Amino acid sequence: MGHQPPKDVQEAAQRAVRWIEDGKAGKGFTDTGRRRASQLADGSEVSDDVVRKMKAYFSRHGVDKDAEGFSRGGDGFPSPGRVAWDAWGGDPGERWVGTIDLDD
Repeated sequence: MGHQPPKDVQEAAQRAVRWIEDGKAGKGFTDTGRRRASQLADGSEVSDDVVRKMKAYFSRHGVDKDAEGFSRGGDGFPSPGRVAWDAWGGDPGERWVGTIDLDD
């Protein structure tokens, strides 16, 4: 069964796609991040496996929110960490996958 990303998740990913195109993603940005941004920006349904990966990403990278350049208006915005965060759906994505109960 697929999961349809809500509009706010798509918008975060669309913002990330623009930032990636503008060269703001940084050297360490992965092909996986690029694929996820495109997939979510397009509003494509994601599988249970992708939801699991998104949950894992957000649990690992929540600390990135404290880094310089993460918040709008801060020095260095958008930081590569912020670009990646939004590539995975941003705060709306974190909330959304938190509501999906997977039968693991």
